[in-house]
Amino acid sequence: MNILEVKSIQKDFGKDQVLKDVSIQVPEHEIYGFVGENGAGKTTTMNIILGLLPATSGEVVVCGQKVAYNNQATNREIGYLPDVPAFYSFYSATEYLKLVGQLTGIKKEELDNRVEELLNLVNLNSGKRRISNFSRGMKQRLGLAQALLNRPKLIICDEPTSALDPLGRKEVLDLMVSLKKETTILFSSHILEDVEKVSDQIAILHKGKIQCSGSLEEIKKSYHTNGFIIDFENSSNKKQFYESFIDHFRIEGEEVLTVYTENISEAGRIFMDYFAANAIIPKLFQQLEPSLEAIFMEVTKR
Repeated sequence: MNILEVKSIQKDFGKDQVLKDVSIQVPEHEIYGFVGENGAGKTTTMNIILGLLPATSGEVVVCGQKVAYNNQATNREIGYLPDVPAFYSFYSATEYLKLVGQLTGIKKEELDNRVEELLNLVNLNSGKRRISNFSRGMKQRLGLAQALLNRPKLIICDEPTSALDPLGRKEVLDLMVSLKKETTILFSSHILEDVEKVSDQIAILHKGKIQCSGSLEEIKKSYHTNGFIIDFENSSNKKQFYESFIDHFRIEGEEVLTVYTENISEAGRIFMDYFAANAIIPKLFQQLEPSLEAIFMEVTKR
């Protein structure tokens, strides 16, 4: 079942066409990575999903309901974490979540239990500690707790790991993965390594168009380049290998060699025979696989 369907969205601002026939489908209980360079149209797309902007044409469906501009019906199914969440910093996490719950009409008995449940989930059992004393990572986790308060079917996370240190990023990413049991996540980020780590499916937006989408494995197959990454224990083995094959293969790199080939099976057999004949055990010998960053760079050059 698809929690979110964006169908042929176009968005014009005057004569500028920001989105051009954008379509994505986000299945239930998955993390969907939504990436693109600055100005690609990611924020505009998310605002249309949230009903904060009208689309020029096309439609968005959340949990089977069509999204309408400035209509809160579908927003009951959506939680939102902006890139810089804002709080009343003089509250504690408990006080703040209870305030938000009261404003959204959650009954007191249910709210007390839900707040305790969420604070345990995001590891913010901070007692009476004020939000003003929270680290950036703690604030992001509190933002996720707030987004989950109404048990939404979909959470939109806009740059949730930006400006976090490596530990804070890991905490937020681990939390997002654990949340798949409870909800579905649309995850926008400039940190492609983070998107690659946690996303079940990915879409790359460039110049207002979806240039590629699917699972990371599917996308990598589409942009696959045949070859091997090879490293050696010592420079003499590396030099010997390079001189033996430079006339037959394209070889790049200094510390680690990248060897390109049209026939991956045949080249693999040749290299294995070479290693055996010369009693060489390479430190690294693996088939070349494009990273999300490499694919992104290729897509955005178009």
